[in-house]
Amino acid sequence: MPPVTKNFTISKSNEVFKEALKHIPGGVNSPVRAFGPVGGHPIFIQSGSGCRIRDIDGNEYIDYVCSWGPLILGHNEPYVARQIKAAVDKGTSFGAPTELEVQLAKLVKEFMPSIDKVRMVNSGTEATMSAIRLARGFTRRDLVIKFEGCYHGHVDGLLIKAGSGATTLGVPTSPGVPQGYIDSTIILPFNDSNAVENFCRERGKEVACIILEPVAGNMGVVPPKPGYLEKLREITRHYSIVLIFDEVMTGFRVSPGGAQELYGIKPDLTTLGKVIGGGLPVGAYGGRAEIMDRVAPVGPVYQAGTLSGNPVAMSAGIATLERLRDKNIYKQLEKKSQCLAEGFEKSARDAGVKTYHTRVGSMLCTFFTKDTVHDYKTATSSDTKRYARYFNGMLERGVYLAPSQFEAAFVSAAHNDSDIEATIEASCQAMKDLP
Repeated sequence: MPPVTKNFTISKSNEVFKEALKHIPGGVNSPVRAFGPVGGHPIFIQSGSGCRIRDIDGNEYIDYVCSWGPLILGHNEPYVARQIKAAVDKGTSFGAPTELEVQLAKLVKEFMPSIDKVRMVNSGTEATMSAIRLARGFTRRDLVIKFEGCYHGHVDGLLIKAGSGATTLGVPTSPGVPQGYIDSTIILPFNDSNAVENFCRERGKEVACIILEPVAGNMGVVPPKPGYLEKLREITRHYSIVLIFDEVMTGFRVSPGGAQELYGIKPDLTTLGKVIGGGLPVGAYGGRAEIMDRVAPVGPVYQAGTLSGNPVAMSAGIATLERLRDKNIYKQLEKKSQCLAEGFEKSARDAGVKTYHTRVGSMLCTFFTKDTVHDYKTATSSDTKRYARYFNGMLERGVYLAPSQFEAAFVSAAHNDSDIEATIEASCQAMKDLP
């Protein structure tokens, strides 16, 4: 069990960050990596192994960011690493088909029976953008329903009241998004099926698709209310609306078959990313054959990508999903995640700190609010300044959490019991230090 980090310093990270500011907007290549919401400057990582990461100052942390979810097996997992290295030895990209693409597609279908056919892309953003275009082409309708606080990548029409960095940075909408996109995107509250039903009663025949994170993971972790997903499925069938589950985060993580397996709901289209790439840039979208057969070259809905299905990323994804066939991994993830969540809750309760805790599988969140969190409004009632103090207290004690109140913590197969115990002990101390 690692002790509280002694002589904690991030002087080298601070130096590199100053240099990064000269060359990279904000010094980071994704806003969620910035430490603005928690104060200070981001730490620069040098290496990772198992559930640990090390920064360039030599500090070691138990990592619960896990590259924002993909590393369900941990950093540099031996089998995945070997397959990546073997693929690189044969070439990094051909711009032509390989057997690996077919192999990964078959694995995806094995895990998610709702998917008849799947198209590989390079990111979750590409996946959601392409799925929405496909839904519009299939239905010949324009309107898209999304939900407050659900983040689906930086697609123009989906950056309206989005979660993730948009919520953290206080930018729920983005300049550069044309009014036409805004007009064709309908924003409704998450977990409120009545709002969906009421809108569809008036304009349901204009709606191409409903897209949502079945477990919201970008305003913290917000599970669906009982019956919510079932009601959405009922409404979409009634109005012939394409139901899209954005499982970029939940896919292969909350259960082998994602949230759709966990809750027993079959969407029309599914978007995937993160775990499917084993730590490399990969995304995918798939679903019913009659919809997917509208994608070029067999159909008129165009989508392409030079690096889509590249052999290195496919190898990483195949290796990861092969390992995840072992259902014992999920049993252990559930056990460890439950232990960690209960430990976090107890550490706050013992310190007299008002918090609300959520967990679905190996995704969890501690909201610094006394209120029950079930949507965007209740999530954003959290005390972000208190979270910032807690984050920094954990960082100094060797635990790396997301530098934002509105992100998930992820447990990996590489976290062992002693790591969980050490994290809970660090949380007890960090909670007690909160004023």
